[in-house]
Parts: sequence; C-alpha cells; structure tokens
Amino acid sequence: MLGDKDVIATVAVKDLPAARRFYEGTLGLKVLDDAGSEAITFSSGGAKLIVYRSQYAGTNKATALNWSVGAGIDKIVAALRDKGVAFEHYDFPGMTRAGDVHVMGPAKSAWFKDPDGNIIALMSM
Repeated sequence: MLGDKDVIATVAVKDLPAARRFYEGTLGLKVLDDAGSEAITFSSGGAKLIVYRSQYAGTNKATALNWSVGAGIDKIVAALRDKGVAFEHYDFPGMTRAGDVHVMGPAKSAWFKDPDGNIIALMSM
C-alpha cells in the first residue's frame, strides 16, 4: 500500500528561525517552502524534511534523522566541525571511535544535535 510512496521526515523545533539557520546554513539544505511561523520544508537529495514548531521539540532521546552519506563521512564530519557542529560520542559494544566518527567493521557513524537537541546521524554503510 505505501511501499511505492515517498516518505517525508519531520522534526520538531522550538525556534524556527534558529532551525532554519542550522538546517539551511550549517547543513546546506535547500528551502522548498516556508510556511511562515509554523513550518519550513527543506529538500535533501531526493527527500524532503519538514521542520515544524512544537512545544515538544527536543524531547526525543533517540536518533531523529539519519543521512546516508557514503564513503565521504570523514570529510563531511570535518566540514561540519569547521562550521561549529559539536559531535556526540557514545559507547556501543564492538564499536571504536576515530575522532568523532564511530567505527564498527566497514560501517561508520557520527552523531550530532540540532539547536533543539534533536539527534542527527550520518551513516556510511
């Protein structure tokens, strides 16, 4: 029923202007639609991300968004770090860390938070 339909990611934020600066300016997403004070729709690759204003922003303690970035993960992490992004460090069984990048066999991941504390992951599988 839904297997051939596009899914759109959504993430809640408290401060929409700060979120726009982060998602557009820091992460480089393109604004598709700015619905004023309530939501902004961004494009990322062939997908869409809706960032919307909510009093519950930042309450999720799990990863909210994942980007599959391929073999360029180390360069992307370095570029984001240069833009002031602080990366999270986690202790997972069987996983080591090379700087801000977590490594488990051929898989690599790096996590950071948006201004509202939503957890974002970069993945290289």
